Amino acid sequence: MPRTEEHPVHPVQPAPPRDDTRTLATVAHTAFFLLLGASVVRFLLRHPGEPRTPWIIALSITLALLYVLGPALGAAPTARRLLWLGLVVTTWVVLVVLAPSFAWCAVPLFFTALRTLPPRAAIVLVALLTGFVVIAQLQLAKSFDPNLLLAPPAVAALATAVFVHMERQAQAQRTLIDDLIRTRRELAATERREGTLAERQRLSMEIHDTLAQNLSSQQMLLQAADRTWDTDPATARAHVRTATGIAARGLAEARRLVHDLAPAELADGAGLADALRSLDAGPDIEVRFHLEGTAAPLPDRVQSALLRIAQGALANVREHSGARTAALTLSFLGDQVVLDIADDGHGFAEPRTDTAERGHGLPAMRARVRQLGGTLTLESTPGEGTVLSAAIPLEPAP
Repeated sequence: MPRTEEHPVHPVQPAPPRDDTRTLATVAHTAFFLLLGASVVRFLLRHPGEPRTPWIIALSITLALLYVLGPALGAAPTARRLLWLGLVVTTWVVLVVLAPSFAWCAVPLFFTALRTLPPRAAIVLVALLTGFVVIAQLQLAKSFDPNLLLAPPAVAALATAVFVHMERQAQAQRTLIDDLIRTRRELAATERREGTLAERQRLSMEIHDTLAQNLSSQQMLLQAADRTWDTDPATARAHVRTATGIAARGLAEARRLVHDLAPAELADGAGLADALRSLDAGPDIEVRFHLEGTAAPLPDRVQSALLRIAQGALANVREHSGARTAALTLSFLGDQVVLDIADDGHGFAEPRTDTAERGHGLPAMRARVRQLGGTLTLESTPGEGTVLSAAIPLEPAP
């Protein structure tokens, strides 16, 4: 019996950092240390022997060490991360007060502030840092230079725009990934539900065509034995023996259903023709089997479906037709295999449609054939019996 395959749903994992965000972070960190080193060298070259030199070197080393600790604290705005950012900005401000040439180290700090703080708070901090840079550059200039007034805000605006754009792209990507994961979960749940319903329908057909039909046959035989027990003991015992055989086959079928194996009649390599030849419809109905064409290997699903259809049809013949004989004809027609079940019972006036069929017999047969892409036809004439035909297409042989 085919099993319904379930696709495993893996737990949601945090999306890895985008490559462009990681690259931007690497560039910002490298730029910070280059600017910090260049500012120290510039100060030492232009102000040799200054009393504030030890303070400049100590603050530069402190700022570098603080900046190195940043990645270890993560990017989330935790209390430790906010404290770290405050220490970095404070150290940088003191450095700029002592040596305005350190002002351009603020550009990498823009990126750090934007990554650490919420958007509005980050923009406010960037604006304050930019204003501080403008003041420091104007102090270094010997005369007023419009570029010193306009360049820092332009750089800050550009850096902020680039970062905000990348963050929006990253957020859109995370949202898309979340939607895909949710859709995958919903699809897997839908597949499981559909598989469960299909498996329930299949099992209901299996039980109806095997266990239910066997129990019905046993009931009829035992009732017949009870009626003839006193008047015809030999016939009654024959009915009991037949019911015992049917019970044994039903037990074997139940065990194979539990163990998810093929039908009992097809076990041990038995072919469909042999399985059909061994079927019966009770002691009062003669069952004949005919094979037409050259028998070819059939897929397990096709063999199982045709066998179940034959069993269900013979059960209907036994219970409803009043027939004396039934004929099973298995025909191999090259591109399809056809199973005909004909009886000489009383028949009925109009073939019943799916909507008018009662019970599970004919609907189960139609469902089996439909699943294999085949067709099921039913023809009957009052007083002339009934013919049930199941045709299933086959794949062409290579």
